[in-house]
Amino acid sequence: MEDREQRLKEVARIAVSLEAQTGCPAALLIAQWALESKWGAKPAGHANYFGIKAAARHEMCCIETTREVINGKTVVQELQFADYDSLEASCRDYAWLITHGAPYHAAWGRYQGDKDLHALIAAVAGTYATDPNYAHLAAAIASQTNIAQAIAAARHEVTTNAAA
Repeated sequence: MEDREQRLKEVARIAVSLEAQTGCPAALLIAQWALESKWGAKPAGHANYFGIKAAARHEMCCIETTREVINGKTVVQELQFADYDSLEASCRDYAWLITHGAPYHAAWGRYQGDKDLHALIAAVAGTYATDPNYAHLAAAIASQTNIAQAIAAARHEVTTNAAA
């Protein structure tokens, strides 16, 4: 459990920084990181912690075996995923995807107006994942006390370092 908490602290620091830079909610980023990489323990390739599929913008790629839900049935597929040099690079691309990616444009626009995290999670999940339970799982993780505590600690660290 200690390793998981260390990974959570690390991703929370990055998520809080990216939230300040991009507006992408730290809780959303952390929830999808937790779901897609088993709390940071199993990234795709070297460092794809979000299960982001390869696109033209990606310089590094890898092939991974994954489970997708297609027409209500779980199907095992080998797909091409983006890969990254680091957790931070993976998180930065995820934040870009949510805040600038065409599939999430409408959801992001609504979030800019209402700041409803759970509505954003539901809207993103419908496009991001094929699992029909994904939105529920992501919302449950985003609402966990340990997530809120990790984000608060990372924000406190940023504030303390800025004041020093």
